[in-house]
Amino acid sequence: MTATGTASTAADGLPPELVARFAEALRRLNPHGGKIGLAVSGGPDSMAMLLLAHAAIPGSFEVATVDHGLRPEAKDECALVAAACAVRDIPCEVLRVEVAKGNVQAKAREARYDALGAWATRRKLACIATAHHADDQAETLLMRLNRGSGVAGLAGVRALSQISGVGVPVIRPVLDFRRAELRALVEGAGVAFASDPSNQDDSYDRVRIRKALADADWLDPRALARSAGHLAEANAALVNIADAYFCDHASSDGTALRLLPPDERMIALLALGRALSSFGAEARGSEIAGLLGRLEAGEGGNLAGVLVTVEKDEWVFRPEPPRRTG
Repeated sequence: MTATGTASTAADGLPPELVARFAEALRRLNPHGGKIGLAVSGGPDSMAMLLLAHAAIPGSFEVATVDHGLRPEAKDECALVAAACAVRDIPCEVLRVEVAKGNVQAKAREARYDALGAWATRRKLACIATAHHADDQAETLLMRLNRGSGVAGLAGVRALSQISGVGVPVIRPVLDFRRAELRALVEGAGVAFASDPSNQDDSYDRVRIRKALADADWLDPRALARSAGHLAEANAALVNIADAYFCDHASSDGTALRLLPPDERMIALLALGRALSSFGAEARGSEIAGLLGRLEAGEGGNLAGVLVTVEKDEWVFRPEPPRRTG
């Protein structure tokens, strides 16, 4: 990334209407008003969130910035965030993490949230705020539509969620803001931010979707983001229905769990996932869908250490037996 702009202080001359929108989002997402932690990368979106928080809730938040150690510029980006906080007397901590081998983006995200969760717990913060915005949400929705995702995937980024391994809720108080609004806010305040050249790299699906959206002025990213929100509400309702079904139609004798298969496929998928999770198993939606197809055909299967068989009219779940060696 490269830095743009110069440092600014105090209220930064932000438009009052944007500060009011941000404050209203915080009231909705953090109703008890506990001190929050802002995850700030140094990019224009998260720097705008920092400025909005400084104007709306001064003294009621802290900042963390994560150095993944993956790029030489990372230290400079963290220093940029720390400098912006120092001139505003905002507590800021640089969290240095090691990213495990594997899918770099996924492992970096996991390491980042693990570090943020530990920081929030140590600092006794009520929640962690990230700077996902309406354009991010619209891009995510279109990417997942293009991949044939189900309702849960199409729900996109939630305004309020609980991420595995993070001890506090994660909130997105600028989810109703447009990317251009946030960038204009930072530029208008004359505040330095970092620019990531990968945002122009067409090898990434998200970048191609972003450019396509920019050329389609008939599409409204904020409306797409609202649709993702409606899908999140629909998914939550389906999960509640599936949980109720599971409670009414599952039984266990201590060695095996038995479940009467639901008639509706979506409820069947969610109930199947609930059954697997009762054994501590975690699986992707596509894997659960594949297992459901085998069960519907009268076949069994193993998934995430759980053996599932069809016995009479029931699905029966048992821990997968140990593999023979020698």
